[in-house]
Amino acid sequence: MNQVVASGTRQVSTKREAGDDTPAQYLTFSLGGEVFALGILNVKEIIEFGSVTEIPMMPVFIRGVINLRGAVVPVIDLSARFGGTATTVSRRTCIVIVEIDSEDGKQDLGVIVDAVNEVLEIPRAEIEPPPSFGAKIRADFIQGMGKVDGRFVIILNVDRVLSTAEIAMLARMGNEDGNAA
Repeated sequence: MNQVVASGTRQVSTKREAGDDTPAQYLTFSLGGEVFALGILNVKEIIEFGSVTEIPMMPVFIRGVINLRGAVVPVIDLSARFGGTATTVSRRTCIVIVEIDSEDGKQDLGVIVDAVNEVLEIPRAEIEPPPSFGAKIRADFIQGMGKVDGRFVIILNVDRVLSTAEIAMLARMGNEDGNAA
């Protein structure tokens, strides 16, 4: 049952004027008991967690690859990427397919999350800058903190979290060390 749950093919203007409070749309998801968000324009689709082919000698956060309609798509375990333990797969575990810019153009990456929540519109005035300390993840991974119903949602900087250059460097380091961490 590898059905598409959602698709990110919306036409949303990305131009924002200074002082413009047009809400931006974010896909929210749970990971390790916390709520995170990704800009909806980066999200291509959400699929049910299926068979992931492991690749030897990769860092622990690179879970493997999947076949997505004939294309090989690397799958990143966000929990492990943030320095935690590998995600334990449950009934609600999903893979969010995200399109990022890399040196070779656009690239699709799969991101394992505990559960997808909803798409939220968060006005720019309700987004605070990332904290300089106190977060459980690297500060450069955080684009901002969105205030939603009196709680904070961590808005991820997809270009930093899923930096293909950094991931490739970490994979090379893992190979040179002779281990997969």
